[in-house]
Amino acid sequence: MLENGTLVDGKYEILSKVGQGGMSVVYLALNRKAMKQWAIKEVRRDGVKDFEVVKQSLVAETDMLKKLSHPNLPDIVDIIETEDSFLIVMDYIEGNPLSKRLKESGAQPEADVIEWAKQLCDVLDYLHTRTPAIIYRDMKPSNVMLKPDDSVCLIDFGTAREYKGTNIQDTTCLGTIGYAAPEQFGGQGETDARTDIYCLGATLYHLVTGHSPAEPPYEMKPIRTWDESLSPGLEAIILKCTQRNPNDRYQSCAELKYALENIEENTQGFWIAQRKKLNRFFASVIAAVLFLAVGLTGTVLNSTSVKSQYTAYITKADEEVGNEAINDFQAAFEQNYMGDSPEQLSNYFVKYINAFVENDETQTVTNNELKTFKSSLGTADSSNTSKYINVIQRDANAYVKLNYEVGVVLLQHGEGSEIAQYTAAKSWLIKAYTDSDGKEISRDSLNDEIAKSDYDIAKALDGMISGWLQINNANRGDDVIGDTIDYSKIYKTIDDAVNSVLKQSMDNGIRLKVFEVLANFLVDDELVGYFASNGGNKDDALGKWNEVYAEISGMDGLRPSQSKLKENILEKDRIIRDNLTA
Repeated sequence: MLENGTLVDGKYEILSKVGQGGMSVVYLALNRKAMKQWAIKEVRRDGVKDFEVVKQSLVAETDMLKKLSHPNLPDIVDIIETEDSFLIVMDYIEGNPLSKRLKESGAQPEADVIEWAKQLCDVLDYLHTRTPAIIYRDMKPSNVMLKPDDSVCLIDFGTAREYKGTNIQDTTCLGTIGYAAPEQFGGQGETDARTDIYCLGATLYHLVTGHSPAEPPYEMKPIRTWDESLSPGLEAIILKCTQRNPNDRYQSCAELKYALENIEENTQGFWIAQRKKLNRFFASVIAAVLFLAVGLTGTVLNSTSVKSQYTAYITKADEEVGNEAINDFQAAFEQNYMGDSPEQLSNYFVKYINAFVENDETQTVTNNELKTFKSSLGTADSSNTSKYINVIQRDANAYVKLNYEVGVVLLQHGEGSEIAQYTAAKSWLIKAYTDSDGKEISRDSLNDEIAKSDYDIAKALDGMISGWLQINNANRGDDVIGDTIDYSKIYKTIDDAVNSVLKQSMDNGIRLKVFEVLANFLVDDELVGYFASNGGNKDDALGKWNEVYAEISGMDGLRPSQSKLKENILEKDRIIRDNLTA
């Protein structure tokens, strides 16, 4: 064990031991240069059988985590290997595991559990939508940290794995008895996203009832068996999560989160109302059958009615903004009328996503609004019955335009941190210039000049974002990891993006976002230093900054958020010039 006061790798001072597991110890450490606290996980060679095997697992775990960036996940900062131990330096998560909360106060309030569950759905959905998907496989209260602000953080990725999609079954059976899904114990196929949904359901069961599924008799009864005051809606959700057959569970965490956000839909009152609706439906079906007996006229009239309702809603929405436009766009798309061209549909969905921005004083597209948009479009999950995306995909020009426009909206107005905005935008921008297999499509296949322009800018923006994310990942500690990155190459991708937007006539918001990335690069003297040492030319960079500075200074008629961004960029001018002339 490391003693208090020990200096690790010349910069991390051990302050105290904060936890201990079967083969590892976790310490609180302080980097005195950066005056920042970190957690250090130590696995000692003398305390572990088959240390090399364990080390390989730890390397895989850290390599996986280093690729991730999410507010509900810890960041890996450093990996240190000595003769006696393997050390992982990561974010120190202030707070306590939910297992401690359970031990101290028993069953947790339903409202709190639902809020934690929605956050866990977000982080699991993030993991499941990586390429390849990451399956966590060990959700349980002791692996969820509750922070002072009541947000949660998922820790311990020792059992996580990348989803291959081809294995008949997993080669190893990992997880915790009671919380683990049946397929984790072999013979029932490969674990996938639905495995995590089972584990989350078991965790929610423990949190809301206070009864651990990891203790004999290892079963989960309906939660209202323990407490009748719990809602039937949450009971139904947990029962669906923990079905033995993965096909009977929620098929995605987005679907599960929707159920949690609309929990009243699972209550008894909801089902009574649904039965009434069903009765009315059957009555209307009988009436329709009788009506159809007179001939095909009814079919023609019904088709005409769907088209007329769609047209009425879409015409209103096309002239509105904000919430009115959102409601009418949704009402139009619910008609499932597929008579519009791909180009028309692409334009409508672009106006639809922009309506969310116009509807919010903060000009932000929230994650829930984005899911609503994706649901209408038909990309929310595989069970969605909407065909609009299928129509738009028939025209490459329309498809490029849609993905580009959504990407730039999220780059400017996505919810969360700057990194969260970049990550959300990137997934749409990539689709603007690649096919469904991720291969770059031929620009010459596009016969629309606007689509070609969108293609070029999407490609440039994706390169810019990739470069900036690479820098961000490298700078997780207090010092830039200069020898691991070609900074002149990253600067070039940013420069290419700047050149692309300088040549195009486009919204000032996206121009400012690109200029902001350039400014963030040049305002950091270490980045500029590594850029120059990699062969970058400071004089050329200064010339580019002069061009961008003049462009930004001449911008007017900006929205409040854009004006603030403009001011923030221009405030960096003196530091940038100092860095480029040093």
